[in-house]
Amino acid sequence: MSPESESRRGGRIGRRAARRRAVELLYEAAQRELDPAAVLKEHAGSPDVDIVGDYTFTVVEGMSAHQERVDELLAEHAQGWTLERMPPVDVAILRVGVYEMLWSADVPDAVAIDEAVGLAKELSTDDSPRFVNGVLGRIGNIADRLRAVL
Repeated sequence: MSPESESRRGGRIGRRAARRRAVELLYEAAQRELDPAAVLKEHAGSPDVDIVGDYTFTVVEGMSAHQERVDELLAEHAQGWTLERMPPVDVAILRVGVYEMLWSADVPDAVAIDEAVGLAKELSTDDSPRFVNGVLGRIGNIADRLRAVL
């Protein structure tokens, strides 16, 4: 394996950029109806795409492992919205936010929510930041109880 392709498999990029990259990969996986981990592996080995940072690997692989539970929580707390009705980019952002709140011990809930809202401002509709904040806020209110049973 060439050093160039190895460098595409992981690296030191900032967490904000890594989160954005995770959202992009989750969005792509949903659009292509593929497992997010499979899309991650495609990108990690390709010299034709941007580098995939270590934290992106952590988030995408972790979210993929817990996707069923993450999606159940989103459906339960989205108040009147099904995942199918939500903009696909919002679903990807919410998945990253829920994963970070419940399974990333080094990410405070407030940071996970704030980062997700920032991504919604950057990548989605004008209404999305408020929606993302509301859904993640509801989950954040019970996050300690959820973590205790995960």
